[in-house]
Amino acid sequence: MPFPNRIMVSHEVPICLLKESRHFNDYDYALVHLFESNPEYFNFFKDSKRIYNRMVLLDNSLFELGRAFDSKQYMHWIEQLNPTLAVIPDVFENGQETIQAYQDFDWEYGSAISNQNVLKIGAVHGKNWHHLLKCYRYMSEHADVIAISFGFSYYQMIGEGETYSERAVSGRQRLIRQLIDCGAWNWNKPHHLLGCELPQEFSYYINNNIYNIRTLDTSSPIVHGINNISYQGIYGLKEKCKIKLADLMNVQIDEDQKSIIEYNISQFQQMLNG
Repeated sequence: MPFPNRIMVSHEVPICLLKESRHFNDYDYALVHLFESNPEYFNFFKDSKRIYNRMVLLDNSLFELGRAFDSKQYMHWIEQLNPTLAVIPDVFENGQETIQAYQDFDWEYGSAISNQNVLKIGAVHGKNWHHLLKCYRYMSEHADVIAISFGFSYYQMIGEGETYSERAVSGRQRLIRQLIDCGAWNWNKPHHLLGCELPQEFSYYINNNIYNIRTLDTSSPIVHGINNISYQGIYGLKEKCKIKLADLMNVQIDEDQKSIIEYNISQFQQMLNG
């Protein structure tokens, strides 16, 4: 599918905000491990694709589960949902095992995914530059979309800042710059940024014209709003609330929380304008 010439954003939300999220999300981002226990959650994404013709990205829930969702069951849900894109099973911070997991899944299910016209997202992993570069080059050659996560320990080695969060932000920025500077960055393929540490990270990519970062997902405005934490305008946050949105799926939102969520989303959008 063609991507618009801008970064498309999806903020994961609890069940109570699903329908409203279509008004502020550019596309819909689904976590596969929630499907079986939350039929309403699954049906929302099914309707997004079938009725509203929206882009739907299916994630294998590595971040939430600590490991990628079972491949056979994952393919079952891909067949049921027919998403626009799907993150192929990966292994956190292990480049070689991620390459092997991609190869295994593609060998078993690649034809079926292609027949459904689902784009394959290949996630880059590794604990050092050598492994990250090797994994990136593999995904650059084989995946339809290349994804880069926010939580690598490598970012603490190369990132600048006094806090973990500051180093995580500048670390991913610097990894992307390293890939560009060494000539590995594939300008001909779209890239997806998986999650974020702090929301102010993303203006860097706009200001530096890294134009083929086309999608990102983050629950940051929502999780912080639920916890009554407002962004500091376009300066974002100093530290990240570590609660996962997947653990807040059944919360109810009061008017004060909703107001903060709306404010955080508006500030996030301003940051993306550079």
